[in-house]
Amino acid sequence: MINIEGKGVFTELAEIVDPAHTALLLIDMQRDFVDPEGAFGELGVDLSMYTETRPRLAALLASARLHRALVIHVQNTALPDRMSDSPAQIRFNLRMHEAARRDAPPLRYTVPGTPGHEFVEEFTPLPGELVVPKYRSSAFWGANLEMLLRSNGIQTLVVGGCTTEGCVESTARDAMFNDHYVVIASDCVGSDDKAQHDASMLLMGHRFDLATADEIGAAWQTLAADALREMSWQMLGRRIVWG
Repeated sequence: MINIEGKGVFTELAEIVDPAHTALLLIDMQRDFVDPEGAFGELGVDLSMYTETRPRLAALLASARLHRALVIHVQNTALPDRMSDSPAQIRFNLRMHEAARRDAPPLRYTVPGTPGHEFVEEFTPLPGELVVPKYRSSAFWGANLEMLLRSNGIQTLVVGGCTTEGCVESTARDAMFNDHYVVIASDCVGSDDKAQHDASMLLMGHRFDLATADEIGAAWQTLAADALREMSWQMLGRRIVWG
């Protein structure tokens, strides 16, 4: 930690991602986006990047659960009959999915009650884990995410999921604007467009901390070992005092 005009600023990865004040934010790991049988897969969208990122993010999730970091599943949601889509949002989606649509109407995906809205199997929330529905790219916009973070004393968000240049970057920026430290799990985010993924990672790398799943997991492991060592010393000290 460094001190800037009386304000303590975390600078080391271990202190930034301390599970005591960190949440793992899993962005849109839903069937329609990352499963070959989902809406995007059936359209022939390239999902190959997720073949690599899904196991890494699943391992990071297991580590977060082990070390008791808060886990939050963000679930993209589109109400039936486009009730959650303004004309401007529809235009946004028309442009964003232009190649996949092939001049067809705006895409429909992640509608509640459909299989595509559900999380893929390895990211099924456990009982007690938080699920935040969102209706825009950013998980902060029109959702209760910031209230949940404040209520649980969260200072840092470790962000993984999809898509890198879309919902991941939008959420990361809003997290920073809401005064949270942001760590992008760099090998746990993906896109169906490698060029856009690379461009987004270039931008985010100049704004946020980037760390791999292994690096984050190792930081958590080190903190846990340090805490256990400190507890052992305290117990030993009590034995010496009390004889």
